[in-house]
Amino acid sequence: MCCFVAPVLAIDTIQVLALFKGKAVIKVDDERYTLSIGDTSPEGVKLVNADSEKAVLEVNGRKKSYALGNAMSIGTKFRVPEEKMVQAYADSRGMYHIQGSINGYTMRFLVDTGATVIAMNEVQGKRLGIDYKLNGKQMIVSTASGMTKAYGVNLDVVKIGEIKINNVQAVIIEGGFPTEVLLGMSFLGQVIIEREGNLMRMKKKY
Repeated sequence: MCCFVAPVLAIDTIQVLALFKGKAVIKVDDERYTLSIGDTSPEGVKLVNADSEKAVLEVNGRKKSYALGNAMSIGTKFRVPEEKMVQAYADSRGMYHIQGSINGYTMRFLVDTGATVIAMNEVQGKRLGIDYKLNGKQMIVSTASGMTKAYGVNLDVVKIGEIKINNVQAVIIEGGFPTEVLLGMSFLGQVIIEREGNLMRMKKKY
């Protein structure tokens, strides 16, 4: 069983990329969204009004006009102190499972601090649409079944809860091992892990 701490707003920059009557294309930090009046981005940016000259956005209860093109720093005016954290409880075997995503695809991870990188089997890699045989680096790895061919790849984005890490190393192993996607140290090395009884907390390093 795992549960996630509710996200808390923290935005560095907002940029208006395109304007239409009643609609705007905006960029919030590194994410792009097309919003109609009344829509709100996952980060909490709401489009109040839009025309060909400006967009009126509401962030954390404050409204402000944004012209086309210029990236505007939000800074402390709209920033609420945040701590991106994920919690998970150990199962009956003492294992920790966490729901997350890879490159936008939902994925259930088994937390494995003994794995050097994120590891998955070839079926899981294909489901993610990764052309690992063409773009991956071929290698041989040791598994419970012996030495097996594998391919080293880089994952664009790996997320668990509100923790997002870009360009994460992974390995795709031919065959059916591992049966679960292992969340290894290429991701875990970039977070702080705390344990309290059967509770594990992960916080992103800054």
